[in-house]
Amino acid sequence: MPVFKSRVNANSETYQQNRADMLELIDKLTELNARAPALSASKKSKFDKRGQLLPRERLARLLDPGMPFLEIANIAGYLLDTDKEEKSIPGSTIIAGIGFIKGVRSAIVVDDSGIKAGSLTTAGGYRLMRTQRIALEQNLPFIHLVESAGGDLMNYTVEGFMEGGALFANLARLSKAGIPVLAILHGSSTAGGAYMPGLSDYVVAVKGGGKAFLAGPPLLKAATGEIATEEELGGAEMHATISGLVEYLAENDGEGVLIMREVVDRLGWNTRCPEPLQRTFRDPLYDADEIAGIVPTNYRKPYDVREVIARIVDGSDFSDFKPGYGASTVCLHAEIYGQRCGILGNNGPIDPDGATKAAQFLQLCDQSETPVVFLQNTTGYMVGKEYEQAGMIKHGSKMIQAVTNLSVPRLTVMIGASYGAGNYGMCGRGYDPDFVLTWPNASAGVMGGEQAASVMNIVAEAQAARSGIEIDQDKAKMQAAMLAHHFDRQSSAFYTSGHCLDDGMIDPRDTRKALGFLLATVWEARHRDVKPNSFGIARM
Repeated sequence: MPVFKSRVNANSETYQQNRADMLELIDKLTELNARAPALSASKKSKFDKRGQLLPRERLARLLDPGMPFLEIANIAGYLLDTDKEEKSIPGSTIIAGIGFIKGVRSAIVVDDSGIKAGSLTTAGGYRLMRTQRIALEQNLPFIHLVESAGGDLMNYTVEGFMEGGALFANLARLSKAGIPVLAILHGSSTAGGAYMPGLSDYVVAVKGGGKAFLAGPPLLKAATGEIATEEELGGAEMHATISGLVEYLAENDGEGVLIMREVVDRLGWNTRCPEPLQRTFRDPLYDADEIAGIVPTNYRKPYDVREVIARIVDGSDFSDFKPGYGASTVCLHAEIYGQRCGILGNNGPIDPDGATKAAQFLQLCDQSETPVVFLQNTTGYMVGKEYEQAGMIKHGSKMIQAVTNLSVPRLTVMIGASYGAGNYGMCGRGYDPDFVLTWPNASAGVMGGEQAASVMNIVAEAQAARSGIEIDQDKAKMQAAMLAHHFDRQSSAFYTSGHCLDDGMIDPRDTRKALGFLLATVWEARHRDVKPNSFGIARM
């Protein structure tokens, strides 16, 4: 098939306006990503005084230099615990992602004790739990660098306490599944948090800093009247020599990280997975930077999703599946860094033909064991008498069945609109894709605010007519404006990402790199041999 020929005019007014709008959103993303590192680094003098490394310094020494690190849920917590935008810290008190340690792809969590002493917030709990789940689903060793003041008591809820038990249950599930669980005890791990090292297969603890106890000295005294020091109750040396909680004792943070790298290396984890075939590939013919000018931030403005795909896939080369049938639903076969994938995109709402085509395409991808990438940009399934009579419900349903029951990896990127059942048919969060990434221009919800207000106004007018009541138009307009604001506020990508509805927000121009990384991740997961056991590794 002929290679795709781009029709983008980088000198056009539309392109320039799109680019200016998108770069403004990317600048916002960049500023938000910088908040947590800056706040944590501002405590450097305190860490230096204690002879400690900053949390991000620990992470940098743990990871292989020059290798990629994909952060998980980087915007989680934004406008979640506070409505004051300037005080909101995306990422909260957790650093989480997938990176390489001695060549081993690993799921990594670092408590950011430079923010709120590393206490676990709602967003931090989500990042930790989501990374645990990714480790379980993708067969990745789980490494936790621990230093936390425990739960955030200023925002305590009994629901959070009870649901928080899953954080510890997940460690047991990982160990049972044959997936190594490792921890470095850099600082305090108190109360329920003591089970973080307790449920790890390997624990490294730092002398003088690492501590783990169910009850610290104040709580112990209040509960039993007993007086004891922190070192006696849960110091690193005590656990390494008396309780048996700690396998390896380190002199300082730096040595603790070096020991962890050695432990990971000696697992022989990569011997349980065949080397992927060395594939040659060509870079896209078109610059990924142009994506910023191709995609309008207003989802109502159309563009051809193939222009985006041509800047993501190898050689800008793809096979267009049934392009003339159900034309607004785009189905393609392509490669990203030499890795096969099917790509499902949108050039508008999904009609009966598009849903039928998509269902067939997805089943074919499943048959050939081809991972599927969903590029979401749709206002949903078509409505109206013509489409209802054409079987929109049954055709949309079979698309949803195919999306739900695919056995191959599914990667979703929200690149524009994600409204109504279109979110479902394009493998939204509720369908448990392997990963969900978001662009900063994305917009999601059951419907747009203007549409919701219009629907409610029609309903109110019908009710009033039946009751013989005259509507107060001023009041109706005010209510409509409030409803529209309520819907639109929640549809923003920054809101949905901040409320933990994806696995992270990325610069659209980094999409090829992110998808290449994730395709390699899911390939490893499905080719790795793990050794599950009955209960997980218990400490003796």
